Order: sequence, then structure tokens, then C-alpha cells
Amino acid sequence: MSPFGRKKGKTLCMIILINIFICVLVGILWTFGHNKDDPKRVRIPSQRFWRPHIMSKSFWNKEQERLDVINNPLINSELFSNSLIALPDWLNDTGPLDLCEKDFRVPRQIIDYNTLPKRFQDFLLHMRCRTYPMLINQPHICDKTPFLLLVVKSLIPHFDRRQAIRQTWGQAGTLANRPVRTVFLLGSASSEDNFPNLQGMLDHEAKLHQDLLQWDYRDTFFNLTLKEVLFLQWFTKHCPQARYVLKGDDDVFVNTFRIIDYLKGLSEGKAKDLFIGDVIINAGPHRDKKLKYFVPESVFVGQYPPYAGGGGYMFSGNLAIRLCNISQQVVLYPIDDVYTGMCLKKLGLVPEKHGGFKTFGIEEKYRDSPCVYRDLMLVHSVTPQEMLKIWSWVVHPHISCN
Repeated sequence: MSPFGRKKGKTLCMIILINIFICVLVGILWTFGHNKDDPKRVRIPSQRFWRPHIMSKSFWNKEQERLDVINNPLINSELFSNSLIALPDWLNDTGPLDLCEKDFRVPRQIIDYNTLPKRFQDFLLHMRCRTYPMLINQPHICDKTPFLLLVVKSLIPHFDRRQAIRQTWGQAGTLANRPVRTVFLLGSASSEDNFPNLQGMLDHEAKLHQDLLQWDYRDTFFNLTLKEVLFLQWFTKHCPQARYVLKGDDDVFVNTFRIIDYLKGLSEGKAKDLFIGDVIINAGPHRDKKLKYFVPESVFVGQYPPYAGGGGYMFSGNLAIRLCNISQQVVLYPIDDVYTGMCLKKLGLVPEKHGGFKTFGIEEKYRDSPCVYRDLMLVHSVTPQEMLKIWSWVVHPHISCN
């Protein structure tokens, strides 16, 4: 072929390629122009992808946002650790270096701080503190691996409740061929809360029964979350081998036989993430100052995650350890059962509702029916005298229930 012919052929090929490119481009543009409702179509954002962070005005939410960023693996990458990118001003922590000192930022950042209940103020001032001296410990109580660890939240003056539990559903030893252990969780009684000094009696009780755990912090309603966190830390160190944990108040009745029967029937997969109780959903903070669970907007905004009522719930020992670890990434909240729900949400878990947990009590017409308690797992609330009576109904086989 002559040089002129080769040159002409190359030119023709180039024209064909250009025409193909134009056709493809027109087709793409036509597709984008005529398929606006196609959900799979790629759209170019009309706004900036990165937006400036808008801080919440509520104190707890701000603290949690800060923790979320600090625990983000991208923030903790080598890029940030080498200070190549400066962190935004809102992440700078101006609180005390010692987390157990009073947080002087609180009265300035919570606009209605001075109108809050004194115990609520105390909680907020020490919200970052998670380490308190242990006054009474039982480091060897789990030397023989418990199948079930019964954990009871109590107050120092409640000697009668603890004794009723020891004589009934909280009996330590072997029950239904499974090892069971019981511990009572306590803080310190403060004269500010009008408690008498009963520490000497408590020390005697601890030596006698060897089932008390006590920390040196102010034992109030708003510090129940702290009691939860301190227990999880103790569990991880002293009792991580326990298969299951049932945690409840000292005014609940627990059908321990029913609990063990249920647990024995669980599959391994179900047991790992077990968390059951009387689950509350679609709840939020109460704004009425007269209510026990009052939380102002200056402290928290938003909905609560699903959570099990704090009167009593049950979970696996494996999950207890994971809750302990994840709790470091969740700011303490003044309502303990809500806080546990927050920790579960961080783990990607949702508590399971079980009809055997009656944390809001049962109908009055059924309260004196022995057979009702045979099928239930936990009932709130009962007196020590009722506890003894109900237990006798559960353990005596001569009562026939059809």
C-alpha cells in the first residue's frame, strides 16, 4: 500500500473512534437527563460533603459527641497522632485533669444547674469519675465457677431485705444441680442523705455472710449508674467465668428454679448475646421536675434506646465483659437502666422482652395466687415478708398448679 493510502486509512480510523466517543457521551448525557427518578443513578451532590460540626447545647450530648470522636479509629490514626491535622476547638477538653475532682465546667454549661436537685448536681459534678476505693470485697466468691451469679442492688440500712433474699431466692450453693452465687452491691451512706452510721453493723454482716461488695461513693438514686459500672469492672476482674448474671433490686422476688430451667435450655448462640427483661421502647426523658426520673433539656436531648427496666434483668457473663469494655465509650447517665440500654446500642444489640419479668408488678387479684409465681421469673416489688411467703409457694411441691 502506498504511503498516501496508509495515511488515509489512519485518518478514517481516527474519525470512526471520535464518532464512537461522541455517541457514547451523548448516550450518557441522555440517560442522566431522562432518568431523574432512577434511584440507581449516580448524582453529583449539590452541597459540600463536609459540613461544619454543630455542637449540641445539652451537656450530656456534648460529652458523648466528644467521646464518640475520641474513640473513632480514624481520629486515633497516625495522621492525627502526629498532629498533621488540628482537631476542632469543640474537642478541646477544659475539664479537670483528675477526673474525680469536681468538674468546674458543669455550673457554667448547664443553664438551670442551680435549680436541679442536690443529688442530681452531685452526679453531674462527678460524672466523669469511674474509680472509687473498694471498702468490702469478695475476691474469691467465684473460685468455683457460678452457673448463675445473682447480683442485688441494695442500700446499707436494708438488712432485712438482704436477709430475706439469703433465705429465699438468693440462697448460695447448688440449686437445680447448678452452682449459684449471690452478691449485694452497696455504696456509702452519707449523713447528707439522712442515713445513720451503720458501717459497723455492715462490716459484721460482711464477715458473717461474705457476700457484700461495697465502694466508697455516695449511694443515691442518681449514682445507680455508677454502681452498675463498678460492678461490671469487678465482674471482669473477679468473676469473668460466670455463665450468667441476674441483676435486680433488693425488693424483687426471683423464681431461681424457673431462671435456671430457662438458661439450661439455651443454645450456645442464643446464650452469647443474652439480655432479657421487661423491655421499654420509644421512651424519652421526663421533663416534669416533680418526677423522680426528671432530666432537663440542658442535660440531655433525644430518645432513649430500648432498655430493660432496672428492677431486674438477666444477661450472659460473656456480654457482661463486653458491656464493661464498651461502657468506657458511653458517658455516665443519671438513670442506670437507660444507661445500660445505651451501652447495648453501642454494641449493636437490643434487649429482648420476656413475659416472665414483671418489673412493674402484677395485677392485685393475682398477688396471692401461688401458681402465678411458678411461671414467672421476676416480680417487683415485694416486702421481705412477702418474699418468704412466695418462696414457700415455689418450693413446696404439694401445691398443685394445672
